[in-house]
Amino acid sequence: MNCQKCRTPLKLDNSLQDLHPSAADLLTGSSGHSVEQSTSTSRTPFPEERKELYDKVSQDASSPTFKRVIPPARHGIGSQPAMAASTKAGLKDNPAMSFIMLTDSQVVPPQAMTNGTGNTRSKNKSRKRNGTADDPSDPEKPKLSQQIESTTRLFEILSARSDIDHPICTECTDLLLSQLQSRLSTATKERDTYISFLKSLNSSTPTSSDLSKAQRSLADARNAESKAFDDLLALENERETLDAEIATLEAESLALDAEEQDFWRSRNAFALTLSGFQNERDALTAAYDHDALQLERLQRTNVYNDCFCISHDGHFGTINGLRLGRLPPPQNVDWAEINAALGTAALLLATVAEKLEFKFQGYRIRPMGSTSHIEKFEPPSAPSSQSSSKATIPSAKAIPSSKNPSSSPSPSASVKQQPKSITTLDLFSSGDLLIGNSLLHRRLDAGMVAFLDCIRQLGEHVETTSAAAAAAAAAAANENSPSSKSASSPGGGAESPNSVKGRPGVKLPYLISKDKISDVSIKLGAGTDETWTRACKCALTCCKFLLAHTSNVGSAGAKR
Repeated sequence: MNCQKCRTPLKLDNSLQDLHPSAADLLTGSSGHSVEQSTSTSRTPFPEERKELYDKVSQDASSPTFKRVIPPARHGIGSQPAMAASTKAGLKDNPAMSFIMLTDSQVVPPQAMTNGTGNTRSKNKSRKRNGTADDPSDPEKPKLSQQIESTTRLFEILSARSDIDHPICTECTDLLLSQLQSRLSTATKERDTYISFLKSLNSSTPTSSDLSKAQRSLADARNAESKAFDDLLALENERETLDAEIATLEAESLALDAEEQDFWRSRNAFALTLSGFQNERDALTAAYDHDALQLERLQRTNVYNDCFCISHDGHFGTINGLRLGRLPPPQNVDWAEINAALGTAALLLATVAEKLEFKFQGYRIRPMGSTSHIEKFEPPSAPSSQSSSKATIPSAKAIPSSKNPSSSPSPSASVKQQPKSITTLDLFSSGDLLIGNSLLHRRLDAGMVAFLDCIRQLGEHVETTSAAAAAAAAAAANENSPSSKSASSPGGGAESPNSVKGRPGVKLPYLISKDKISDVSIKLGAGTDETWTRACKCALTCCKFLLAHTSNVGSAGAKR
């Protein structure tokens, strides 16, 4: 068995283990009867009103959640005949029976018991000698199951008659005793308090003066009560009036709440619409700022400078990082790089001429990368007398310029015109060695002379157009100025048209004359590598000048 509180295994006392069956029957059989007698003889410690209330409540009460039931014994103790066993079982089932059934061992005379005991001891000794075990069916010894059943039934009876579940261990018993002792001391103090209060009540018997005084105080209290009741009625009437006013104010408050809800609803709708407009305005402003910045950046961007970046690398002029020129072997440049640079320069001239709407006289540039060339348009074949005076390399007199478009035609112009012949001039060289340096670069020299002539024609066109633009701007400024009226009067200080036309225009940084630029020949076979490199650098400088003028013209047109 285990303790019902701490679940510690318990060892039962020998008095319970060796409990005789008759004593166990006496204890278990008289439990219910003794309780009834004790309850019937004792005086009820509570008044009848509480008992009536308890009976009334117990009629409507539901079934308890836990109810301890003491089960009856299952079978008799010892081996008796069938009649004796049934009689004993019937007696055990009826707890009201208070007599005890005597077993056969108690009926037999002592002498017979002595003989029987001697025989039994002799039998046990003989069994021990023979090594045989005790017979479990011996009627004189109770069975283990009967002992467990009787012990369990005793503990159930104890648990049913108190608030404590049995069995419990010694430590739990000590704790329980200390708790009960504290409860006992508390109950004793409460009892003493009641006794002292009862004694004080019995000792304080009121006199006639005390009674008259109490009656007067009672009358005063009743008068005060009636006055307070009248005040209470007045306050209740005032409360009703205030309640009516509060109801009216609550109705007005509800109306104001509804009006406020409508106002906030309309205000939120307006705020939402305004927020949408503001977001749209902010988006448009941001887009406008972005587009303005983009436009400004694009206006500052020079496409020509990005496409044709002309600079220098020491003695070499470069275009898009490609060096144009040749020097002695430590600084030698491959022909592939030179051909690429010439092709990029040819593309630059063609782009600038197209932007300025200029058409070369006698030439057409074919930019084709590293194999670019220039097509030269030669006039129709003349008589044999004039053919001998015709030069191999075109000069400035043989090529009509843009400054003199209406020059006198050749003597053969009166004759029936013949189709022009086209000569292809290369702007590249393979670098193959021939007999001499002049023969090696003859085709390249002809192409370089034509390239330089195209630069000259573009420079003259820029000079003419820039002078005309400056004259037009000056005339417009004079017309819009306040002194234009006085200038128009006789003796005024207005400029004459000849003086306006005589203004110089924008000129190339280097003078170009036939095959020379800045007194340096553009022909590779006519000089050294150093002079040709310097001439190419000057030509690229003129190309950069034309490129800058084209950019200015484009930006001015965009502003207009």
